[in-house]
Amino acid sequence: MNRGRLLLVEDDKALSELLLFNFRKEGFEVEHTSDGDEALMLADERPPDVVILDWMIEGVPGIEVCRRLRRREATANVPIIMLTARGEETDRIRGLETGADDYVTKPFSPRELIARVGAVLRRVRPALAGGSLSFADLEMDVSAHKVRRGGRTVALGPTEFRLLRHFMEHPGRVFSRERLLDAVWSHDADIEVRTVDVHIRRLRKALNEGGEKDVIRTVRSAGYSLDEAESD
Repeated sequence: MNRGRLLLVEDDKALSELLLFNFRKEGFEVEHTSDGDEALMLADERPPDVVILDWMIEGVPGIEVCRRLRRREATANVPIIMLTARGEETDRIRGLETGADDYVTKPFSPRELIARVGAVLRRVRPALAGGSLSFADLEMDVSAHKVRRGGRTVALGPTEFRLLRHFMEHPGRVFSRERLLDAVWSHDADIEVRTVDVHIRRLRKALNEGGEKDVIRTVRSAGYSLDEAESD
């Protein structure tokens, strides 16, 4: 099971390779950079589910990257774990006050960091901690590939299932067609942006077959989200 998308910002090559290997082995999709400016660009292009951020990096310092991520709407609620050789209490407090969710002092074991990532995701994004997702009256069993709404079984094709899963892992977040293509279709060269609209219609039809309220919200000039609010 994909445990989520992780952005690793670390300029120590040996440590980065070790963490990349271990997190990918644990089922995480990992993007890596050693540069603070590039980290901000990557987070803006594809908001991650969790950020592991070293304090001392190239370009924009880690503490400033953390501050800017917290100011941006798309990443304001993304968990951030800071890595640093700084062990003083004042530095830990500064990191937490800037917006970090956890703080790990070097040296540490990959197992410890993986456990901390799992813990912060359980607190902030419980959907990524197990094999089931829920939103309103929707229930998804990821491993069994089954969806139920209000107790009835919802029949979905593979693409609609992946699309709904992405929405249920990020409830309330608005995704443009381009970002949905990237997340669900991985930018297949043969897929056009408007294909997203076709699959959104199919997903809506299946979800609302029993006359239920539409939970896929259309946000004018922005995209779609899983939301109980009315469409714009």
